Amino acid sequence: MNIEDWRRKIDEIDRKLVELLNERSRCAIEIGRLKQIASLPLYQPEREREVLEAAERANHGPLPDTAIRRLFERILDEARSVERMAMHEGDGSHPPQK
Repeated sequence: MNIEDWRRKIDEIDRKLVELLNERSRCAIEIGRLKQIASLPLYQPEREREVLEAAERANHGPLPDTAIRRLFERILDEARSVERMAMHEGDGSHPPQK
């Protein structure tokens, strides 16, 4: 394969990543709603630790575990953001987001 072939492959992977990240965010929104109903805290450090450890266990490279951890820390940060919006959707404190 030449450089353009590899770039097309990367573009397709990127599209899939965006789709999966949005699917994951939809799940986080539902979790945020359930947390609100159950009066559970938004931040649950033990669950986040489990997610990070599972991501590292699933990693077979070439990215090092530290890179996977940083990526997932960012994903978790964004998940908390959409959960927070879902938890406050009905109380008027946050306007609806796209």
